[in-house]
Amino acid sequence: VEYFFFFLKYYLEEFPETDEPVWILGRQHHLNADKSKLLLDISARLWFTYRRKFSPIGGTGPSSDAGWGCMLRCGQMMLAQALICRHLGRDWQWEKHKKQPEEYHRILRCFLDRKDCCYSIHQMAQMGVGEGKSIGEWFGPNTVAQVLKKLALFDEWNSLAVYVSMDNTVVIEDIKKMCWSPPQSSSASHSSAHLHRSALGQNKNTAGLCTGWKPLLLIIPLRLGINHINPVYIDAFKECFKMPQSLGALGGKPNNAYYFIGFLGNELIYLDPHTTQSFVDTEENGTVDDESFHCQEAPHRMKIMNLDPSVALGFFCKEECDFDNWCSLVQKEILKQQSLRMFELVQKHPPHWPPFIPPTKPEVTTTGAELIESTDKLFELEEEFEILSV
Repeated sequence: VEYFFFFLKYYLEEFPETDEPVWILGRQHHLNADKSKLLLDISARLWFTYRRKFSPIGGTGPSSDAGWGCMLRCGQMMLAQALICRHLGRDWQWEKHKKQPEEYHRILRCFLDRKDCCYSIHQMAQMGVGEGKSIGEWFGPNTVAQVLKKLALFDEWNSLAVYVSMDNTVVIEDIKKMCWSPPQSSSASHSSAHLHRSALGQNKNTAGLCTGWKPLLLIIPLRLGINHINPVYIDAFKECFKMPQSLGALGGKPNNAYYFIGFLGNELIYLDPHTTQSFVDTEENGTVDDESFHCQEAPHRMKIMNLDPSVALGFFCKEECDFDNWCSLVQKEILKQQSLRMFELVQKHPPHWPPFIPPTKPEVTTTGAELIESTDKLFELEEEFEILSV
């Protein structure tokens, strides 16, 4: 408790005296009314940073991601926030030394720095090879989005539909088609369940076989200017952090990635992955010592005009009504701009685009690097099919 109040005093000194609200991932806070709630809200976000002393990636690769893995860590943070919303709810709070539900520890285990964890630095770096990135090479926001889209195919527990927009355009028809796609056949389900258990370290096979709306992770890679962010986009960019579906944004400066979670005035609030911590593994009872996975310092702030124009917005829609609400908010707040819109939202699939085919997991029973190779082949086949269909 003493530490908390010391932290709170230090933290609040970092923020200016203002009547302006602070927006954090769809929630509004007032510094002069509920300062402690703001603190708890920010510290509850899962914080992934550089790590060292994990098993070498690919067996002979790097055992630390310091200097190159910051955008991968930011992608992990955005995805982790989606999983928190999916299983625990947006208003779930973390407190030091407080017992947390099993779902929380299971979410954390998805991101541990082990090759058998579905969203580990190992899986992300190796999947990036299929996106033209060598292991140890810096990723941009779009590359991370494509990697998460591929890895999610093997994650039956969370059963996410990951949609990454093309050409600054979100297509409602395609998202509904993907989120309402029927479950796989029993043979495919058996095969993918085997893969899921062996390669990704999970033991249950539940959510992936359910019918109905698959929870949506929507990622929108954008270029908001040429060398600097165009001021015309600022209001719309800030508006996205107010939406209840907000997962923040990936971005930062060249070769320096941050996870943006909100704003105050014309300053963005972000979590910084550029701290190197030691590898943490699960304990014997399956829980994770989680203290190093929550930022217990005052969050960083940055003038929005200093933001590199290459960003990726994230949103999570657990139910179809959440997506419909998001579409309404976009129509009202983003598309009111008559020219230079930040992105477009259209009902129908553009006729000049290749046909939209919801991605499915390949029927393989393999692990490790072979898993990565099999997904690369899957997406090569999809690309060939799209070219032939044009």
